[in-house]
Formats: sequence, structure tokens, C-alpha cells
Amino acid sequence: MCGLVHHSFYDRKTRRVRDLSCGDVRIYLELEIRRVFCRRCKSVKQERLDWLADNPFYTKRFAFHVGRRCRDSTITDVARELHLDWKTVKALEKQYMQEQLKRAGQPGPKAIGIDEVSIRKGHTYRIVVSDLLRQRPIWFGGEDRSEQSMDLFFESLGEKKSAKIRLAVMDMWKAFLNSTQKHAPQAAILYDKFHVMRHLNEALDKVRKSEYARLAGEDRQFVKGQKYHLLSHWKNLSLDGRVALKTLLKANKRLNTSYLLKESFGQLWDYKKEGWARRFFDNWRSSLKWQRLKPYEEFAQMIESHWDGIAAHIASEDKVSLGFVEGLNNKIRVIQRRAYGLKDQEYLRLKILTCMLPAL
Repeated sequence: MCGLVHHSFYDRKTRRVRDLSCGDVRIYLELEIRRVFCRRCKSVKQERLDWLADNPFYTKRFAFHVGRRCRDSTITDVARELHLDWKTVKALEKQYMQEQLKRAGQPGPKAIGIDEVSIRKGHTYRIVVSDLLRQRPIWFGGEDRSEQSMDLFFESLGEKKSAKIRLAVMDMWKAFLNSTQKHAPQAAILYDKFHVMRHLNEALDKVRKSEYARLAGEDRQFVKGQKYHLLSHWKNLSLDGRVALKTLLKANKRLNTSYLLKESFGQLWDYKKEGWARRFFDNWRSSLKWQRLKPYEEFAQMIESHWDGIAAHIASEDKVSLGFVEGLNNKIRVIQRRAYGLKDQEYLRLKILTCMLPAL
């Protein structure tokens, strides 16, 4: 950078800049931007004003106003409300989110949550890593949910900060486990209830599909369209939903058994000691004998092979991650619905990383 001593006045340029509105009246500022000639590099440089946005036709506080509005509304709605071009709103929002991340500072997590996000059909995934103590996502990236993609997070975090991680909560996905044990071997691995129960729901849905394929004629009408009722908690169903579920369970013995097994498995998380939890699981697994429920047997085998991580969660005193991980997944789904059809991966990354940060 050339020092001021090497600059001489060149000319002034008048610019019209939009600022915050006053009620329904749009406010514009007219100002002179000075341009100077640098004798060292022989080029003309323009004066830089800190209170202007990256788009120099808007003030920074107006850009932040646009960013705050986009937290609750779509780009199209904000563009229509403020009489702006769609691309302009998107650019101003990106500046706002970048400033949010800058003020939040570099992460140095001690407890992390790892999950994958489907960004489009065809098994296209990205990985989301969250700081569970500060309750905010800190990394979004990778090309898939492979071990190599997970390694990118630890490389960006650095060896020193990776060594400070004491707890990692994740799905029972081998790639996440291998990468974490390689880069942060000191971290305790926990498998939380949200992810485990998701696998159990998938097993129940496989039984439902097999029953629908096995049945024919009028018997199919009891199974068709009952996926939501089967996978939902009883307390979350409406009166009509409960009646439909009772009718289904009364008409199909295998689905009745599968549903009762799913509901009873939730008792595992009520135990505070691993010994009692293990006894409960062994009894639950024994009850699968002669039931011919292959998806449930596969689920039980998966729990057996990952028991250490589940037992660590049961014994852990800090279970704050459960509600946060589930809440973050819901927020990401809302963001994806609002940004439907948007192919800008950097914009999606910024939206996810700032969704839990306070407004500026």
C-alpha cells in the first residue's frame, strides 16, 4: 500500500447512496468521493469510506437492515418490499452474514456435534459440525459424508484446537467415527437418542413396506398411507390419527408387534446406569426371537456394535446436545425450503453458519 505522502488530489466524483428509509420515504445521500493520483504506482485510487457497504451505492447500516430482514423472509419478499433487485438483496445479505461470522470469532470447540445434510436428491450430502457448548454451527462443507470430507473440518480447525475437543456427538456413521478418532483421539464418542431413534423408525418403515407388498386386495387399505401415524409419537397424534393407528394395529399383527417394540425401546434412555440399560437392551433383543422382523434384528446388531457410544451417552451428565442438534436440523430444513432452487453453495453455507448467531 502506498503511503499518503505519495498521493496528490486528482478529482471528485458525486455519488447517490441509499440509506435507511424514514417511514415509507426512501432516503438517498449525495456525497463527493475523492480520487487521488499515486505518484509511486502511477495509478488513480478512489477514497474508501468505512460506512459504505461492499456495494458502494448503499450504506452499511442499510445493508445490515436488509440482512436482518432476510433472517425471517425470503430474498424475493425483501426485494419486493424494499424495491430492490433480487441479486442486490442477496449480495447485501451475504455481506451481513460475513460480518456476523467475523464478530463471532474463530471457533475453538470443546464439544462438537457432527451431522450430515442432504442438499438435493441423489444422495448429495454436506457435513455440518456444531459447537455444542456455544450452541452454533461452526463448519459446513465437504463433497459428501465420507471420511475425507470429515477430515477437511479438522484440517481447517488445526491440530492445536483439535486436541482440545473433549466430546463428539454423532450419528452411527463409520466415516465420522474414523475421522474423529484419527484427528481427536482424546475425544469421547457419544451416539445420541435422536440419531438412534431415527434408525429404529427406518426399521419400522421397512416392516410397513414389506407388509404392504405382502398383502393384496382389501387388506392393503389398512397399511396404505399410515407411515406418519406409525412413526409419530402417540401423544403427537390427533384424535383421528389415533383412531387410524388403532385400526391398523388391530388389523395387522406384525405391525402391531413392530410398533410396540419401537415404543418400548425408548425406555432405554430413562436409565442412568449402564448396567441397567444393558440388561434392558438384552431383554429387548431377546423379545425379537421368533418375530421374523429382519429390519429390527439388523437394528439390534447395529446397536450391539456401537454400544460403547450409546453407553457413554447414558452415563454422560451433559445431554444438552440432544435438543440443540434436533433444533438445528429443523432450522436447516426451513432454510433449504426458503432457498429452494438456489445453487449458490457459499450462500447456503453462510445461512447455516449464521442461523444461530444473534442479529447485528
